[in-house]
Amino acid sequence: MRYPLIIGLLLLGCFLLLWGHNLQAPRHVSDRAYDLVLSTLLSHNVPAVSVDQIDSGEFHLLDARSSREFDVSHIPGAVWVGHEDFSLDRLTGLANHAPIAVYCSVGYRSERITEYLRRQGYTNVVNVYGGIFEWVNTGHPVVTPAGDTTEAVHAYSRLWGVWLMRGERIYE
Repeated sequence: MRYPLIIGLLLLGCFLLLWGHNLQAPRHVSDRAYDLVLSTLLSHNVPAVSVDQIDSGEFHLLDARSSREFDVSHIPGAVWVGHEDFSLDRLTGLANHAPIAVYCSVGYRSERITEYLRRQGYTNVVNVYGGIFEWVNTGHPVVTPAGDTTEAVHAYSRLWGVWLMRGERIYE
């Protein structure tokens, strides 16, 4: 009789602990459903910043999407570094203590690149929580490689494109 009560209390305690942890975690994106997706998708094992924090111009911005995605549009001032074919050679001139923010569409690929850079000795590198989708969703501009402002944003796939709520979704 006593064991079921103890087990029940332990399970309740674990549930409350996990639920309380979620309540304390700050929301970083403007849409609640998108935030829930990101909270489960990302591993949260690297520092992350919001899009408003990178708007200050303090960070060197690295785009961890494909070159095709980058060529549709990117955050002004960003340098393409890729993901699958990422190479440290693309960081020539960036000191390992320089403030670096890495982004992709939603933050998943950039989180992986951020992890890798930290393992390689880059000490001031962060992931942009919500990626370029959140950047555009909050009204920030994106540009073409020629530097012209555009509404077009590569939406990665139709599945992930639902989280791009502003701008023109491009899938090619």
